Amino acid sequence: MAEQQVSPEGVRLKRELGLFSAVNLIFGVMIGSGIFVSPSGALARAGSVALCLIVWLVCGLISLLGALAYAELGTVVPRSGAEYAYFLEAFSSLHRFWGPLVSFTCVWVYVVILRPAEVAVIILTFSEYVCQPFAPLTSHVPPERLAEVKKIIAILALGLITYINFVSVKLYVRVQNVFSACKVLACIIVILGGVYELCVGRTEVLSTGFQGSSTSASSIALAFFSGLWAYDGWSACTVVTEELKKPEVNIPRSILIAVPAVTALYFMMNVAYLTVLTVPEMVGAQAVAVVFGDRVLGVMSFVIPVGVALSTFGCALSVQFGVTRLCFVAGREGHMLEMFSYIHVRRLTPAPAVATQGLLTLLFIVAGDITSLIDFASFLVWIFYGLAMVALLILRRTKRDVPRPYKVPTWIPVFIIFVAGFLAVVPIATDPNPGYFLAIVFILAGVAVYTPLVYYKKRPGWMRSVSRFVQLLMQVVPEDQRLD
Repeated sequence: MAEQQVSPEGVRLKRELGLFSAVNLIFGVMIGSGIFVSPSGALARAGSVALCLIVWLVCGLISLLGALAYAELGTVVPRSGAEYAYFLEAFSSLHRFWGPLVSFTCVWVYVVILRPAEVAVIILTFSEYVCQPFAPLTSHVPPERLAEVKKIIAILALGLITYINFVSVKLYVRVQNVFSACKVLACIIVILGGVYELCVGRTEVLSTGFQGSSTSASSIALAFFSGLWAYDGWSACTVVTEELKKPEVNIPRSILIAVPAVTALYFMMNVAYLTVLTVPEMVGAQAVAVVFGDRVLGVMSFVIPVGVALSTFGCALSVQFGVTRLCFVAGREGHMLEMFSYIHVRRLTPAPAVATQGLLTLLFIVAGDITSLIDFASFLVWIFYGLAMVALLILRRTKRDVPRPYKVPTWIPVFIIFVAGFLAVVPIATDPNPGYFLAIVFILAGVAVYTPLVYYKKRPGWMRSVSRFVQLLMQVVPEDQRLD
């Protein structure tokens, strides 16, 4: 890999992502394993085929509206970090202690727990589907030994992902573009299989329409909850604003291309599944796309597990890429260790942030079952989305003179605030599991860290020694430092 040139102004991240790469970044984060493995949550709760398909369309529309509001925020606050940067800009001036605490809580949840745990789960899913085509050859292997092999594969995949993000943004762009194309191709194969089944008259399930529709408000609410989680990732390009070429143009354009395209793929894939599988079969299947492939694709059915593996690898790569930039911005603002804001002198990547995220993800992989941890923390994501809409309304007052090449109607952020509040309350109201208190305890632990280290800036002396050691070990320097 050729070394990148350092600008005369100093070391800084470069704008390597164009429109095509921004679209693929959104594809990469939004399309994971869910649509292939478990898209049946909305169907189980909606109760009927027609209502389920309406849920998928409406969820896509809600995601598009939220993403367009983020596009405006990205033009007003042209910094990486997405909601973290927006909170910092909007709330810090409101109160000296509580304003920055909102931003810190966001980065604390994302960087320390949610994103590395999410990457760990995605990579473990990748490992599962890499091994699936070899299932007949491993049938005699004890389950415990097979689980160890899968964990080793997951760790090797994590090492490759971390290496790609460590080495070069250009390398990330090339790899992600390929994997995004492959996962979209896998979606299209499923859709074409469904089109074929429709052409030969397989319409028995689809013709049931609204038969069996749920009349329970809570069930329909949970159907929307399931659908919207599948669409999560629509804000991906605003996390890396500082590495986008012409962000004021490419953020809105990438959203307008990617989110409707994902909505169309999700809708048509669900139609395809329902041409072959009955409602009970789809709800009960452990991996819907695999069952579909076995029935429709014949000898080509191996394409589905390969497609899921490619999709999960690309998703993990993009999620890690985004969270390392959030980690970088937080280090630059003093909300994380200063070393996270250092940049490699030749590769121009936030190397310490990448390495740290790789290590945290490794710990979660080794820890084992962490899905419940993500469930208990994930409801906070929609709280952050809602607060981002509040930040948008505040910035319209405090930064009314800032040029806005793109602006959404006021009803959109107000509507997303309502949706966010609804989605934050639904999991707790429907399943008041004590595990949700773990999220609250984690936030309180964040406040305990924030008060002395961030608010009062009381940094232990050893932190400077660690920063110097990291600089020497990784060949990294603070942003904008000139290399004379």
